[in-house]
Amino acid sequence: SSGINAEYGGMGLDISYEAVAAEAYARITSGGVGMGIGIQCDIATPALVKYGNEDLKERYLRPTISGDIVACLGVSEVGGGSDVAALKTTARRDGDEWVINGGKMWTTNGAQADWMCVLANSSEGPVHKNKSLFVLPMDTPGVNVHRKIEKMGMHASDTTETTFEDARIPANHLIGEEGKGFTYQMQQFQNERIYIGAGTIAAMDKCMESTIEYTSQRQAFGKSILDNQYVHYKLAELQTELECTRALYYKCIDDYLAGEDITPIATMLKLKTARLARQITDGCLQFWGGMGYTDDVPVSRLYRDLRLMSIGGGADEVMLSIICKFMGTEPGMRG
Repeated sequence: SSGINAEYGGMGLDISYEAVAAEAYARITSGGVGMGIGIQCDIATPALVKYGNEDLKERYLRPTISGDIVACLGVSEVGGGSDVAALKTTARRDGDEWVINGGKMWTTNGAQADWMCVLANSSEGPVHKNKSLFVLPMDTPGVNVHRKIEKMGMHASDTTETTFEDARIPANHLIGEEGKGFTYQMQQFQNERIYIGAGTIAAMDKCMESTIEYTSQRQAFGKSILDNQYVHYKLAELQTELECTRALYYKCIDDYLAGEDITPIATMLKLKTARLARQITDGCLQFWGGMGYTDDVPVSRLYRDLRLMSIGGGADEVMLSIICKFMGTEPGMRG
Protein backbone atom coordinates (compact mmCIF):
# COMPACT_ATOMS: atom_id res chain seq x y z
CA SER A 1 0.00 0.00 0.00
CA SER A 2 3.03 2.31 0.17
CA GLY A 3 2.71 3.13 -3.53
CA ILE A 4 -0.99 4.07 -3.32
CA ASN A 5 -1.95 7.73 -2.93
CA ALA A 6 -2.64 8.96 0.58
CA GLU A 7 -6.19 9.94 -0.41
CA TYR A 8 -7.04 6.23 -0.58
CA GLY A 9 -5.13 5.23 2.53
CA GLY A 10 -1.70 4.58 1.03
CA MET A 11 1.56 6.41 1.60
CA GLY A 12 2.17 7.74 -1.90
CA LEU A 13 5.70 6.33 -2.07
CA ASP A 14 7.45 4.71 -5.04
CA ILE A 15 7.73 0.99 -5.74
CA SER A 16 11.12 0.68 -4.05
CA TYR A 17 9.36 1.04 -0.69
CA GLU A 18 6.94 -1.73 -1.60
CA ALA A 19 9.90 -3.92 -2.51
CA VAL A 20 11.52 -3.27 0.88
CA ALA A 21 8.24 -4.22 2.54
CA ALA A 22 8.16 -7.46 0.51
CA GLU A 23 11.67 -8.24 1.74
CA ALA A 24 10.58 -7.68 5.34
CA TYR A 25 7.55 -9.96 4.96
CA ALA A 26 9.83 -12.65 3.56
CA ARG A 27 11.87 -12.65 6.75
CA ILE A 28 8.81 -14.24 8.37
CA THR A 29 9.30 -18.00 8.22
CA SER A 30 5.85 -18.48 6.69
CA GLY A 31 5.86 -17.54 3.01
CA GLY A 32 2.07 -17.52 2.95
CA VAL A 33 1.92 -14.36 5.07
CA GLY A 34 3.83 -12.22 2.60
CA MET A 35 1.97 -13.76 -0.31
CA GLY A 36 -1.41 -12.88 1.16
CA ILE A 37 -0.34 -9.30 1.82
CA GLY A 38 1.19 -9.03 -1.64
CA ILE A 39 -2.07 -10.05 -3.32
CA GLN A 40 -3.90 -7.48 -1.23
CA CYS A 41 -1.64 -4.50 -1.88
CA ASP A 42 0.46 -5.13 -4.98
CA ILE A 43 -1.12 -7.77 -7.22
CA ALA A 44 -4.94 -7.47 -7.19
CA THR A 45 -5.13 -3.68 -6.84
CA PRO A 46 -2.72 -1.86 -9.26
CA ALA A 47 -5.26 -1.69 -12.13
CA LEU A 48 -7.95 -0.41 -9.77
CA VAL A 49 -5.53 2.27 -8.53
CA LYS A 50 -4.59 3.38 -12.03
CA TYR A 51 -7.81 2.94 -14.01
CA GLY A 52 -10.72 2.45 -11.59
CA ASN A 53 -13.51 5.01 -11.26
CA GLU A 54 -13.90 7.02 -8.04
CA ASP A 55 -16.86 4.96 -6.83
CA LEU A 56 -14.88 1.71 -7.03
CA LYS A 57 -11.87 3.29 -5.36
CA GLU A 58 -13.93 4.53 -2.44
CA ARG A 59 -15.93 1.32 -2.00
CA TYR A 60 -13.20 -1.25 -2.64
CA LEU A 61 -9.70 0.24 -2.83
CA ARG A 62 -9.81 2.34 0.33
CA PRO A 63 -11.09 -0.45 2.66
CA THR A 64 -8.71 -2.93 1.01
CA ILE A 65 -5.71 -0.77 1.80
CA SER A 66 -6.94 -0.17 5.36
CA GLY A 67 -7.29 -3.95 5.79
CA ASP A 68 -11.01 -3.83 6.43
CA ILE A 69 -11.76 -6.05 3.44
CA VAL A 70 -9.72 -8.69 1.56
CA ALA A 71 -8.95 -8.77 -2.17
CA CYS A 72 -8.04 -11.61 -4.52
CA LEU A 73 -7.10 -11.91 -8.19
CA GLY A 74 -9.00 -14.11 -10.66
CA VAL A 75 -6.96 -14.91 -13.78
CA SER A 76 -5.95 -18.61 -13.85
CA GLU A 77 -8.62 -21.18 -14.76
CA VAL A 78 -9.09 -24.93 -14.53
CA GLY A 79 -8.18 -25.39 -18.18
CA GLY A 80 -5.18 -23.08 -18.16
CA GLY A 81 -3.01 -21.02 -15.85
CA SER A 82 -0.17 -19.18 -17.52
CA ASP A 83 -1.93 -18.92 -20.92
CA VAL A 84 -3.92 -15.80 -20.04
CA ALA A 85 -5.08 -15.14 -23.60
CA ALA A 86 -6.90 -18.50 -23.67
CA LEU A 87 -9.11 -17.98 -20.62
CA LYS A 88 -12.80 -18.93 -20.98
CA THR A 89 -14.64 -16.87 -18.33
CA THR A 90 -17.10 -14.47 -19.97
CA ALA A 91 -18.67 -11.13 -19.08
CA ARG A 92 -21.84 -10.26 -21.04
CA ARG A 93 -23.39 -6.82 -20.91
CA ASP A 94 -27.09 -6.89 -20.05
CA GLY A 95 -28.52 -3.40 -19.65
CA ASP A 96 -26.92 -1.76 -16.63
CA GLU A 97 -25.21 -4.96 -15.54
CA TRP A 98 -22.45 -7.37 -16.50
CA VAL A 99 -23.22 -11.09 -16.23
CA ILE A 100 -20.19 -13.21 -15.35
CA ASN A 101 -19.98 -16.94 -16.16
CA GLY A 102 -17.07 -19.34 -15.87
CA GLY A 103 -14.58 -20.03 -13.11
CA LYS A 104 -11.16 -19.33 -11.65
CA MET A 105 -8.52 -21.63 -10.16
CA TRP A 106 -5.53 -21.22 -7.82
CA THR A 107 -7.00 -18.06 -6.29
CA THR A 108 -4.85 -16.85 -3.39
CA ASN A 109 -6.96 -15.31 -0.57
CA GLY A 110 -10.04 -16.80 -2.27
CA ALA A 111 -11.52 -18.38 0.86
CA GLN A 112 -11.62 -15.12 2.77
CA ALA A 113 -11.81 -12.50 0.01
CA ASP A 114 -14.53 -9.86 -0.10
CA TRP A 115 -13.93 -9.02 -3.76
CA MET A 116 -12.08 -10.36 -6.77
CA CYS A 117 -10.28 -8.47 -9.51
CA VAL A 118 -11.49 -10.80 -12.27
CA LEU A 119 -10.36 -10.97 -15.90
CA ALA A 120 -13.04 -12.11 -18.36
CA ASN A 121 -13.81 -12.14 -22.08
CA SER A 122 -16.21 -9.25 -22.69
CA SER A 123 -16.48 -9.60 -26.48
CA GLU A 124 -15.77 -11.99 -29.37
CA GLY A 125 -12.80 -10.03 -30.73
CA PRO A 126 -9.06 -10.88 -30.88
CA VAL A 127 -7.86 -12.58 -27.68
CA HIS A 128 -5.63 -9.68 -26.64
CA LYS A 129 -8.37 -7.09 -27.15
CA ASN A 130 -11.54 -8.86 -25.99
CA LYS A 131 -10.86 -8.98 -22.25
CA SER A 132 -11.86 -6.66 -19.44
CA LEU A 133 -11.13 -6.39 -15.72
CA PHE A 134 -13.96 -6.17 -13.19
CA VAL A 135 -14.49 -5.73 -9.48
CA LEU A 136 -16.56 -8.77 -8.50
CA PRO A 137 -17.92 -8.85 -4.93
CA MET A 138 -17.58 -12.39 -3.60
CA ASP A 139 -21.03 -12.29 -1.98
CA THR A 140 -22.66 -11.78 -5.39
CA PRO A 141 -25.34 -14.43 -6.05
CA GLY A 142 -23.88 -16.98 -8.45
CA VAL A 143 -20.32 -16.75 -7.06
CA ASN A 144 -19.40 -20.08 -5.47
CA VAL A 145 -16.14 -20.93 -3.69
CA HIS A 146 -16.06 -24.70 -4.15
CA ARG A 147 -13.02 -25.80 -2.23
CA LYS A 148 -9.88 -24.80 -0.44
CA ILE A 149 -7.02 -26.55 -2.21
CA GLU A 150 -4.46 -28.49 -0.16
CA LYS A 151 -0.96 -27.63 -1.38
CA MET A 152 2.62 -28.82 -1.02
CA GLY A 153 3.64 -25.53 0.60
CA MET A 154 2.36 -22.06 1.52
CA HIS A 155 0.03 -23.71 4.04
CA ALA A 156 -0.74 -20.40 5.74
CA SER A 157 -2.18 -19.05 2.49
CA ASP A 158 -5.62 -20.16 1.31
CA THR A 159 -5.99 -21.13 -2.35
CA THR A 160 -9.39 -21.83 -3.89
CA GLU A 161 -11.41 -22.87 -6.91
CA THR A 162 -14.31 -20.49 -7.65
CA THR A 163 -17.12 -20.63 -10.22
CA PHE A 164 -19.50 -17.98 -11.55
CA GLU A 165 -23.05 -18.82 -12.64
CA ASP A 166 -24.86 -15.76 -14.02
CA ALA A 167 -23.21 -13.55 -11.42
CA ARG A 168 -24.55 -10.04 -12.02
CA ILE A 169 -22.56 -6.92 -11.16
CA PRO A 170 -23.28 -3.22 -11.89
CA ALA A 171 -21.96 -1.83 -15.16
CA ASN A 172 -19.68 0.59 -13.32
CA HIS A 173 -17.74 -2.34 -11.82
CA LEU A 174 -15.73 -2.40 -15.04
CA ILE A 175 -12.14 -1.27 -14.32
CA GLY A 176 -11.02 1.26 -16.91
CA GLU A 177 -12.00 0.70 -20.54
CA GLU A 178 -13.75 -2.33 -21.97
CA GLY A 179 -11.36 -4.49 -24.00
CA LYS A 180 -8.24 -3.23 -22.21
CA GLY A 181 -8.23 -5.95 -19.55
CA PHE A 182 -5.40 -8.01 -21.05
CA THR A 183 -3.15 -4.93 -21.19
CA TYR A 184 -4.08 -3.93 -17.64
CA GLN A 185 -3.35 -7.42 -16.36
CA MET A 186 0.04 -7.52 -18.09
CA GLN A 187 0.86 -4.31 -16.22
CA GLN A 188 -0.26 -5.88 -12.94
CA PHE A 189 2.02 -8.82 -13.66
CA GLN A 190 5.05 -6.50 -13.66
CA ASN A 191 4.24 -5.41 -10.11
CA GLU A 192 3.78 -9.05 -9.18
CA ARG A 193 7.15 -10.06 -10.62
CA ILE A 194 8.96 -7.33 -8.69
CA TYR A 195 7.15 -8.35 -5.50
CA ILE A 196 7.99 -12.03 -6.06
CA GLY A 197 11.62 -11.18 -6.83
CA ALA A 198 12.02 -9.05 -3.71
CA GLY A 199 10.42 -11.58 -1.39
CA THR A 200 12.20 -14.57 -2.86
CA ILE A 201 15.62 -12.95 -2.57
CA ALA A 202 15.01 -12.11 1.10
CA ALA A 203 13.79 -15.66 1.77
CA MET A 204 16.94 -17.03 0.14
CA ASP A 205 19.01 -14.78 2.42
CA LYS A 206 17.23 -16.33 5.38
CA CYS A 207 17.84 -19.83 4.05
CA MET A 208 21.58 -19.18 3.62
CA GLU A 209 21.96 -17.54 7.03
CA SER A 210 20.21 -20.32 8.92
CA THR A 211 22.19 -22.98 7.05
CA ILE A 212 25.52 -21.33 7.81
CA GLU A 213 24.56 -21.08 11.48
CA TYR A 214 23.43 -24.72 11.66
CA THR A 215 26.39 -26.20 9.79
CA SER A 216 28.86 -24.21 11.91
CA GLN A 217 27.45 -25.84 15.05
CA ARG A 218 26.64 -29.37 13.83
CA GLN A 219 29.60 -31.71 14.39
CA ALA A 220 30.45 -34.78 12.33
CA PHE A 221 33.70 -36.75 12.15
CA GLY A 222 35.46 -34.45 14.58
CA LYS A 223 34.67 -31.09 12.95
CA SER A 224 31.75 -28.89 12.02
CA ILE A 225 29.83 -29.62 8.82
CA LEU A 226 30.79 -26.13 7.62
CA ASP A 227 34.49 -26.91 7.92
CA ASN A 228 34.22 -29.40 5.05
CA GLN A 229 35.58 -27.71 1.94
CA TYR A 230 32.75 -28.91 -0.27
CA VAL A 231 30.18 -27.35 2.07
CA HIS A 232 31.71 -23.90 2.43
CA TYR A 233 32.67 -23.80 -1.26
CA LYS A 234 29.13 -24.74 -2.29
CA LEU A 235 27.68 -22.06 -0.03
CA ALA A 236 30.11 -19.55 -1.55
CA GLU A 237 28.88 -20.45 -5.05
CA LEU A 238 25.25 -20.07 -3.99
CA GLN A 239 25.95 -16.72 -2.30
CA THR A 240 27.64 -15.46 -5.47
CA GLU A 241 24.57 -16.40 -7.52
CA LEU A 242 22.37 -14.71 -4.95
CA GLU A 243 24.31 -11.44 -5.12
CA CYS A 244 24.15 -11.45 -8.94
CA THR A 245 20.39 -11.93 -8.71
CA ARG A 246 20.13 -9.11 -6.19
CA ALA A 247 21.86 -6.80 -8.70
CA LEU A 248 19.26 -7.79 -11.31
CA TYR A 249 16.52 -6.98 -8.79
CA TYR A 250 17.99 -3.53 -8.12
CA LYS A 251 18.25 -2.84 -11.84
CA CYS A 252 14.60 -3.78 -12.26
CA ILE A 253 13.61 -1.27 -9.56
CA ASP A 254 15.81 1.45 -11.10
CA ASP A 255 14.34 0.88 -14.58
CA TYR A 256 10.79 1.00 -13.19
CA LEU A 257 11.48 4.31 -11.44
CA ALA A 258 13.02 5.67 -14.65
CA GLY A 259 9.74 4.98 -16.46
CA GLU A 260 11.15 2.29 -18.73
CA ASP A 261 9.27 -0.77 -19.96
CA ILE A 262 10.41 -3.36 -17.43
CA THR A 263 8.60 -6.31 -18.99
CA PRO A 264 11.78 -8.11 -20.16
CA ILE A 265 13.89 -7.36 -17.09
CA ALA A 266 11.06 -8.12 -14.63
CA THR A 267 10.46 -11.41 -16.46
CA MET A 268 14.16 -12.25 -16.19
CA LEU A 269 14.04 -11.39 -12.49
CA LYS A 270 11.07 -13.70 -11.93
CA LEU A 271 12.79 -16.52 -13.83
CA LYS A 272 16.17 -16.14 -12.16
CA THR A 273 14.90 -15.81 -8.59
CA ALA A 274 12.57 -18.79 -9.00
CA ARG A 275 15.27 -21.06 -10.38
CA LEU A 276 17.86 -19.94 -7.85
CA ALA A 277 15.39 -20.52 -5.03
CA ARG A 278 15.19 -24.15 -6.08
CA GLN A 279 18.99 -24.43 -6.09
CA ILE A 280 19.50 -22.73 -2.76
CA THR A 281 16.72 -24.44 -0.81
CA ASP A 282 17.67 -27.88 -2.17
CA GLY A 283 21.39 -27.32 -1.66
CA CYS A 284 20.96 -25.96 1.86
CA LEU A 285 18.50 -28.64 2.92
CA GLN A 286 21.08 -31.29 2.01
CA PHE A 287 23.51 -29.85 4.55
CA TRP A 288 20.92 -30.14 7.33
CA GLY A 289 20.89 -33.91 6.87
CA GLY A 290 18.01 -35.76 8.50
CA MET A 291 16.86 -32.61 10.29
CA GLY A 292 16.28 -30.98 6.92
CA TYR A 293 13.68 -33.61 6.11
CA THR A 294 11.59 -32.75 9.15
CA ASP A 295 9.03 -30.02 9.78
CA ASP A 296 11.03 -28.87 12.80
CA VAL A 297 13.42 -26.57 10.95
CA PRO A 298 12.86 -23.52 8.70
CA VAL A 299 14.83 -24.86 5.73
CA SER A 300 12.25 -27.56 4.97
CA ARG A 301 9.45 -25.00 5.00
CA LEU A 302 11.42 -22.69 2.71
CA TYR A 303 12.03 -25.68 0.41
CA ARG A 304 8.28 -26.31 0.14
CA ASP A 305 7.16 -22.68 0.02
CA LEU A 306 9.67 -21.38 -2.52
CA ARG A 307 9.05 -24.25 -4.94
CA LEU A 308 5.93 -22.32 -5.93
CA MET A 309 7.99 -19.51 -7.46
CA SER A 310 8.77 -21.49 -10.63
CA ILE A 311 5.04 -22.13 -11.11
CA GLY A 312 2.93 -19.33 -9.59
CA GLY A 313 2.71 -15.95 -11.29
CA GLY A 314 3.72 -17.55 -14.60
CA ALA A 315 5.73 -20.76 -14.99
CA ASP A 316 9.45 -20.62 -15.80
CA GLU A 317 8.72 -21.82 -19.32
CA VAL A 318 6.32 -18.91 -19.91
CA MET A 319 8.95 -16.48 -18.63
CA LEU A 320 11.41 -17.94 -21.15
CA SER A 321 8.86 -17.51 -23.94
CA ILE A 322 8.34 -13.83 -23.04
CA ILE A 323 12.09 -13.21 -22.96
CA CYS A 324 12.46 -14.89 -26.36
CA LYS A 325 9.79 -12.58 -27.81
CA PHE A 326 11.76 -9.54 -26.72
CA MET A 327 14.93 -11.09 -28.13
CA GLY A 328 13.21 -11.91 -31.41
CA THR A 329 14.29 -15.53 -31.20
CA GLU A 330 10.95 -17.35 -31.14
CA PRO A 331 10.14 -19.49 -34.20
CA GLY A 332 8.44 -17.43 -36.89
CA MET A 333 9.78 -14.07 -35.64
CA ARG A 334 12.81 -13.97 -37.91
CA GLY A 335 12.36 -12.98 -41.51
